[in-house]
Amino acid sequence: MSRKSNTFRSYSPRKINTREVRQRFLIVCEGEETEPNYFGNFRVPKIVIHIQGLGKNPTNLVKEIKKLRDKEDYDQVWCVFDRDSWTANDFNSAILKTQQENFKVAYSNEAFELWYLLHFDFVNTGISRKNYEEKLTKRLGYKYQKNSDSIYNDLIDKQNTAIKNAENLLKQYDPQNPAKDNPSTTVHLLVKELNRFIT
Repeated sequence: MSRKSNTFRSYSPRKINTREVRQRFLIVCEGEETEPNYFGNFRVPKIVIHIQGLGKNPTNLVKEIKKLRDKEDYDQVWCVFDRDSWTANDFNSAILKTQQENFKVAYSNEAFELWYLLHFDFVNTGISRKNYEEKLTKRLGYKYQKNSDSIYNDLIDKQNTAIKNAENLLKQYDPQNPAKDNPSTTVHLLVKELNRFIT
């Protein structure tokens, strides 16, 4: 029997049967366009969601979130970033700091495109960023473009499949080590939270 590590929190799905009181989200992304474009298309009231893409490495992203959070009141603060070419120390340290600050994290190892691909396939082998783009082009039936403003609508009918695939993928890592768990993602956790407030 494997032992759970206390270094990183294990995520478990929350079941919510009734619509909760509207909450204000701050979502700060490493990417300046891809992630903000995706999350900006959720059909939640725009006064509920404040999205910024800062183009910074994970550790600096967490520092910037602290500044933004201190300016206004938010019910949920999310940090969105990829493993990319950042060092393992930078990636894991940023995740630990989000937990210390009571932020939530939607990370992807290696790329945000993993979340898109999970709408079509259960992927449990690490692949390059270029391969993600090639596979998405094949699955979508048109050339995948980063920073697409239509990808949310193109994938929405397969979102439940992506959530299930992401949850099953995380279960394969015990204990979890986000910087080494390639592929893995917690983007589905933010997606599920936003879905609670869709109007």
